Amino acid sequence: MKEPPDLAGRHLVLGLSGGIACYKSAELVRELMRAGATVQVVMTPAAEQFITAVTMQALSGRPVVRSQWDEREHNAMAHINLSRAADAILIAPASADLIAQLAQGRADELLSLLCLARPFASGHERVPLLLAPAMNREMWAHPATQRNVAQVVADGALLLGPGHGDQACGEVGDGRMLEAVELRDAVIGFFQPKVLQGKKLLITAGPTFEPIDPVRGLTNLSSGKMGFAIARAAQEAGAEVTLVAGPVHLDTPAGVRRIDVRTARQMFDAVLPLAPEHDVFVATAAVADWRPADVSDAKIKKAPGRDVPVLELVENPDILAAVARLARRPYCVGFAAESHDLARHAREKLQRKNVPLVVGNLGPATFGRDDNALLLVDAQGEREVPCASKRALSRVLVQEIAQRLASRS
Repeated sequence: MKEPPDLAGRHLVLGLSGGIACYKSAELVRELMRAGATVQVVMTPAAEQFITAVTMQALSGRPVVRSQWDEREHNAMAHINLSRAADAILIAPASADLIAQLAQGRADELLSLLCLARPFASGHERVPLLLAPAMNREMWAHPATQRNVAQVVADGALLLGPGHGDQACGEVGDGRMLEAVELRDAVIGFFQPKVLQGKKLLITAGPTFEPIDPVRGLTNLSSGKMGFAIARAAQEAGAEVTLVAGPVHLDTPAGVRRIDVRTARQMFDAVLPLAPEHDVFVATAAVADWRPADVSDAKIKKAPGRDVPVLELVENPDILAAVARLARRPYCVGFAAESHDLARHAREKLQRKNVPLVVGNLGPATFGRDDNALLLVDAQGEREVPCASKRALSRVLVQEIAQRLASRS
């Protein structure tokens, strides 16, 4: 069965204030709609100096609202109608001037007016305000802007960014508006239930690489996608997340602290000191069980008449078992990537490593893929989680962990 888009059923007001970053807002509309949202664009007069309302209407499929005096509104109250219909208001770009207006409670054009008029009190009708700043680095760093930003955050707005990098003026620094995909993901994450708020998760992901010589080594086919998806889902659920990653080519999820390692021993050395500081440890990484006893300083060459080299292997430290033995151990979740007899091997791992939950999957059927099926194994029994995207499965697992932590409390 096809999964519903992440923003299915969500209606967003996308506000554009004046700034060259308006060009990114065109792609942002497309990304939000691909994620299932409906989008109503509102533009300030300054925004129309950078991109046309015709472009935004064509992309959103809705007429752009540009004035509080819009005669299409049956009651002449665009600021009320727009804010009441929204699940959230996202302003991207949010210029320094627009942020100043919001901080001071000014409402001299439609976008600032509808922000002021949005349902603000706590409750099911509250309409969140998300701001994606975009301005020159000196404007962003100016004390006045920082005061205004602090005020709008204190008033309940959520800041998305800004990013760091090249700016249209030719300078480099803080103040770039986040890219469309980054903002889309931030909006998706905003709507996720914060079931792990206040918790700290430590997660391992990807393979390890055990060198034989400077150019060869022992590794496996793990892509790290599941571990990275769990890190993202946990961060979206409100957790503080540290991700210890083997050699993978994946972007770090927003808001996640990442530590890169290469070998099993490096992963062990990174995890063990951190584990007691965390509430949950999720051992997703496919860690090599053995490593070469000796590593050649030079590439091992083959030559006519030379014997095939024989590798002597020694056992790597068991990271999950070591964490489970700590006096101050976190709640431990193991992963069992098997080729056959999944339930039996997962249960043996549960008992052997003395952990409360093992998540089993068939490695050859999932390595490198974007989907998976899971088997949750604990002391009470087993539960299958049908095949779905790794993002969806990660959210299921995060909910499962949150429920188990709550029941322990």
